[in-house]
Amino acid sequence: MSIAAYKRTISETESPRQIERRVLSRVTADLERFGPEFDQAEASAEKLALLAGGLNDALWRNQRVWMALQGDLAQPGNQLPADLRAGLISLAVWVNSHSNGVIKGKHKVQPLIDINKTIIRALEGNPLQVME
Repeated sequence: MSIAAYKRTISETESPRQIERRVLSRVTADLERFGPEFDQAEASAEKLALLAGGLNDALWRNQRVWMALQGDLAQPGNQLPADLRAGLISLAVWVNSHSNGVIKGKHKVQPLIDINKTIIRALEGNPLQVME
């Protein structure tokens, strides 16, 4: 099956909300694979090894997802309420900044995981679990 046909099949069977949730879940799983060890590492060499071993790629994929969300949220035709869009755009800017701090060894990965999981729960329609 060609990539175009695959994309068409996905868009015909999943809502945009389901696609966003699936993509965020995938990048969050990647962050969870490296995050705890990175966050506990004290030596720069350990952190660099984890970044080189896949964390840097996971961070980049997460940033790309958030940049795409930010771009969509900024579109005039976006249906979300203006205050929610503004809050999510601010969150996207924060994710980018925090990710750069992780790469520099100044920040932990866990806050990125927590943010993603909160958004995933919201996309699942579980508003009572969002702030847990």
